[in-house]
Amino acid sequence: MKIFLKTEDEISLMRKANQLVGATLAELGKHIQPGVTTLQLDKIAEEFIRDHGATPTFKNFPNPFGGPFPASICTSVNDVVVHGIPSDKVVLKEGDIISIDCGTLLDGYNGDSCYTFAIGEVSPEVRQLLNVTKESLYKGIEQAVAGKHVGDIGAAVQDYCESFGYGVVRELTGHGIGKKMHEAPQIPNYGVRGNGVMLKAGMCIAIEPMITMGERNIWMLPDKWSIVTRDRKPAAHFEHTIAIRKGKAEILSTFEEIENH
Repeated sequence: MKIFLKTEDEISLMRKANQLVGATLAELGKHIQPGVTTLQLDKIAEEFIRDHGATPTFKNFPNPFGGPFPASICTSVNDVVVHGIPSDKVVLKEGDIISIDCGTLLDGYNGDSCYTFAIGEVSPEVRQLLNVTKESLYKGIEQAVAGKHVGDIGAAVQDYCESFGYGVVRELTGHGIGKKMHEAPQIPNYGVRGNGVMLKAGMCIAIEPMITMGERNIWMLPDKWSIVTRDRKPAAHFEHTIAIRKGKAEILSTFEEIENH
C-alpha cells in the first residue's frame, strides 16, 4: 500500500480534526461517572462532533467479520481492550476504567485519538497500568522522527510496558491516517529497532498502545467487534495522531483539555 506524505496545508486540516477529537473526549470526561451508560456517552459524542461540523468516522465503519460499527465512539470497559460497542446495558461503576476511542472527519481529513478514563477511585494496580500505558505512548512518539523506523516506535512501547510485566497486544496496531482513517503503514506496539518502514517528514500516523495487565492474548466477542483479554484482566489504550517531522514529532491530537478539567 502506498504511503501518502502530507503537505503543510493537509497537516493543518488534520490538526483541526484531531483537536476536535480532543475536545470531544474532554466533553465526555465531564460526564464519566458511576451510573452513566456507555450509550449515553455515545449520544453526547455524536451530538458534539456534528455540532462542530464534523462526522463521527466510526459510525457505520465497515467490518470484515460482520456488520458495520453501530455507534460514534468505541467504549471499552475494564477487560475490553478495544472496539467496545456503546450500550444502555453497560453502566459505569466506581473502580471501572473505560477506554474511549474517537474519530472525526472534518473538511475531508481524519482525527483519531483514545484515552482511558478511571471512574472514581481505582486500585493502585489499575492506576499503574494507565500511567505506564500512557507513558509508553509518549516513548513511542519520541522515536517517531524522520530517519527512524516503524520498529523503533514499537520497540520503545514494548520494552517499557514489558518491563512492568504487562502484555502488549500483537493483533491490533496503530496506522497511517489522512483522508482515510486507516492508511499505510501499520504501526505495531512491538518491534525491533531499525526494522520496518523508514519514517519520513510529512507522514501522519496514529500510535496507540493497547496494553494488558496480564497475558497479551485476546478474544473477539460474538458481536464481532469487542476485543477482550482472554484472562479477563484489565487493559488500557491511549492514542495520539502525530505528524512526522525532522527532529521531533508534532502531536496533532490533545489530552490537555481532558486533564485540565
